[in-house]
Amino acid sequence: MDLQGAGAIVTGGGSGLGEATVRAFAAKGAKVAILDLAKSNGVAIAKEVNGTFIEADVTNSEQLSAAIDKATQALGAAHILVNCAGIATAGKTLGKGEAPLDLEPFRRTIEINLIGTFNAIRLAAAKMAKNAPNAGGERGVVINTASVAAFEGQIGQAAYSASKGGVVGITLPVARDLASYGIRVCTIAPGIFETPMLMGLPESARQSLGAMVPFPSRLGRPSEYAQLACHIVENAMLNGETIRLDGAIRMQPR
Repeated sequence: MDLQGAGAIVTGGGSGLGEATVRAFAAKGAKVAILDLAKSNGVAIAKEVNGTFIEADVTNSEQLSAAIDKATQALGAAHILVNCAGIATAGKTLGKGEAPLDLEPFRRTIEINLIGTFNAIRLAAAKMAKNAPNAGGERGVVINTASVAAFEGQIGQAAYSASKGGVVGITLPVARDLASYGIRVCTIAPGIFETPMLMGLPESARQSLGAMVPFPSRLGRPSEYAQLACHIVENAMLNGETIRLDGAIRMQPR
């Protein structure tokens, strides 16, 4: 699918990997709608790329449905969905004094990272299915964001790993569900990237994390995630696949 003139919706597009994807898509001529929380930088970023910002919480089905309706109207059509909205939480199954982990953070992580991702997919796919197919029969492309934690979750990452493992798990069946409509589905599983969460750490801590990566021995850059997102859109044979973007890192227990 050609990004030039395509309508792209990016959840979590107000920062980090989502912001980089918004900027990369816009640079290639796509029309972009950012769906994010009001407290994000989405409004400012949308102005910079001549895009649209729409407030949306991916866990709120009614709000997200209305936001995708608005985005589709603003873009003219929704051809691309990139799911970058998510949170990272930490907590051992048994904490201090052998106290069991509070279930609410676990539930919230699943609700945002996994159910929120599927919520956006199902709503956007309904719009994409109405598109006229291009010469190759494509009507849409969905890109999800997992994590290497889906495969090598570290100590304290049960909730996060479960949510991202779920995103990996739905990739193939959803791609099969949507194949007859000409909608492709792929997932990117980033390693350790320069996201707002990590950039809040001291420089020495960031260098230590980067040194764990075999090559290149540094943190991943959001622009590298965005570069892969662009390629997935443009390469019609990529479908039903989860792609690790991690410099060959394999996470240790801690």
